[in-house]
Amino acid sequence: MTIYEHPVNTLAGEPSSLAQFEGQPFLVVNVASKCGLTPQYTGLESLHEQYHDRGFNVVGFPCNQFGGQEPGTAEEIQTFCSTTYGVTFPMFEKVDVNGDDRHPIYAELTETADAEGHSGDIRWNFEKFLVGRDGSVTRFSPMVTPEDPALVAAIEAALG
Repeated sequence: MTIYEHPVNTLAGEPSSLAQFEGQPFLVVNVASKCGLTPQYTGLESLHEQYHDRGFNVVGFPCNQFGGQEPGTAEEIQTFCSTTYGVTFPMFEKVDVNGDDRHPIYAELTETADAEGHSGDIRWNFEKFLVGRDGSVTRFSPMVTPEDPALVAAIEAALG
């Protein structure tokens, strides 16, 4: 199976997959509502709005594996994201990104190393994976903000 074929539910609990994004660049981010990096939602939404008309999407996967920083229900997460940060980008169900129950999408993504050579386990909330039109993956550390010139340049390059 490819990253596009693994079943995953939307935050609303509806069956879905990443197939809807195949052939388009998109940014996969493991997100959390009670993290010091949570303000990155603002930048992620800005990227989504800025490039959405060109076929780009940000895709969020809530995760509670880092300090219990995403304890809410799907409804609580949705409410928080929309009312606090105006999030309009697609959000999927809460998943594990590390360990024995790691979601298959993250099993594939974590094979890619970032610019510092880190591959394998997700280090913290807001780790980013830019998936290109051809399915290629570029990984960015949680500390790389959505406004970071390297990330923006990679998105621009992926959009062509």
